[in-house]
Amino acid sequence: MEEGTVQRIGIIGVGEIGRAIVEGLRNGGGASPDVFLSPRGARTAAELSERFEGVHVCAGNQEVVDRSEVVIIAVRRQDHLDALAGLKIDDDMTVVNLMAGVATDDLRGTLSTGAPIVRAIPLPAVRERRSVTVTCPSHPVVDSLFEQLGGVLPAADEDAFNVFSSLTGTLTAHYAYLATLTEWATGHGIAPDAADRYVRGLFQNVGRSLSDETRPLHRLAADHETPKGNNERIRTTWFDPANAAALKKALDGLLDDLQ
Repeated sequence: MEEGTVQRIGIIGVGEIGRAIVEGLRNGGGASPDVFLSPRGARTAAELSERFEGVHVCAGNQEVVDRSEVVIIAVRRQDHLDALAGLKIDDDMTVVNLMAGVATDDLRGTLSTGAPIVRAIPLPAVRERRSVTVTCPSHPVVDSLFEQLGGVLPAADEDAFNVFSSLTGTLTAHYAYLATLTEWATGHGIAPDAADRYVRGLFQNVGRSLSDETRPLHRLAADHETPKGNNERIRTTWFDPANAAALKKALDGLLDDLQ
């Protein structure tokens, strides 16, 4: 396979990320590879097959592998030994491992294959082709695939990859933070739908400001504060050094588990 020439992609484990990859590949318009889905997540796989031409549900995981050039493994970490048991993967295939905490050497031992194995961290926003995906190691075929889905960021090694993987673990904490803001506003008499709408709008504007890559994040924070103003007050009284240290400690603990 050469860069950009993949015609057949298999996905074992069709959960949220598997669905997002299929939708991203199909939502871009133009030619896209045939996609072969495992029966794991049968309802999602069947729905994707009905929605999109060229998306097929296979009878089993071995059929997914046999019909693909690149196979993406997206099962849960705790399920992967059972899901991959007995799978035969030829050395001329490319395997993409989306399982957090499953190192390349461990997966290679499970699969007993000499095929290239690339770890990757696609996020749900790949469905809109606007999520940067970390890969390790850099691989022309895999990097080209994720470049189509929003961009690619190759990590230097698996230690660096695990740091990026740990950062991914902060995503739902952000949503919970926003939910806490709406709950606080509701507790002070604001209608729930109004609080929800305002908080969403407030942080959608933050998302737009993040597209300005000419300013580092600490500069963006400073530029959105007035000295002794409201934003500075909340940042310094709530997100204080102790709070920041607790966050870093939680990330250190997650990183230890992923290594």
